[in-house]
Order: sequence, then C-alpha cells, then structure tokens
Amino acid sequence: MQRARQAVTQALLAGNSTQLADDIALLTSELVTNAVRHGTRYDEEQLVELILWPADGHYWLAVSDPGAGRPVLRAATPDARRGRGLTLVDAVSAAWAVVPRHPCGKSVVAGVRLHGG
Repeated sequence: MQRARQAVTQALLAGNSTQLADDIALLTSELVTNAVRHGTRYDEEQLVELILWPADGHYWLAVSDPGAGRPVLRAATPDARRGRGLTLVDAVSAAWAVVPRHPCGKSVVAGVRLHGG
C-alpha cells in the first residue's frame, strides 16, 4: 500500500494543498487495501490497477481488481478491528461509485475536490 500512496502523491500536480495530498493518499490506501484483500486470490497472479486523473474540478482515483464482489458501505461497531475503509472513503470523497468492468471485475472510483468545499 505504501508504494501506491507514494505513486499518487508524486503524481499530483505541483501547487496542490497538503490536505488534498493527504486525502488522496488515504483514499489510495483504503481502496488498494480493499482490492487486495477482497478482489484478488492468493492462488492466481492477478493485478490491481490504480489510475489518478484531474477532471471537472476534482482529482479522480480509480482502483480496479478482477474480483466479482462489490464493496458495500457498512457501519462498523466501535470495537471492530476492520470495516471502516468505505466509511473513510465516503467521508473524504466528494463522490464515489463502484463501476463494473467487463469481462470481469470492477473499479471503485472516488473523487476529491481540487479546491475544497
């Protein structure tokens, strides 16, 4: 996950705020972790794809994996050790969605506004 966070942080255009970089790094960490844990299998060589691009006043991040399952936003109990990833994604991003990929897999796409608000 560290390599993924470093890659997106380095890819951000100069002049962006520290808050934007932190938000993108958090989204990257959560989405890549989910893709590796739930979207790939240990017995097969499968790739997780990460794409970052600016458009429409946002930075958009797409993390894709070959898994069939769809992530679902759930409320975690206070003592839960896991299950807060999508809650963080929902809180930090301006919008997010799960997009099917054909012939298999899905992408989780999340956007962060470039200029707050």
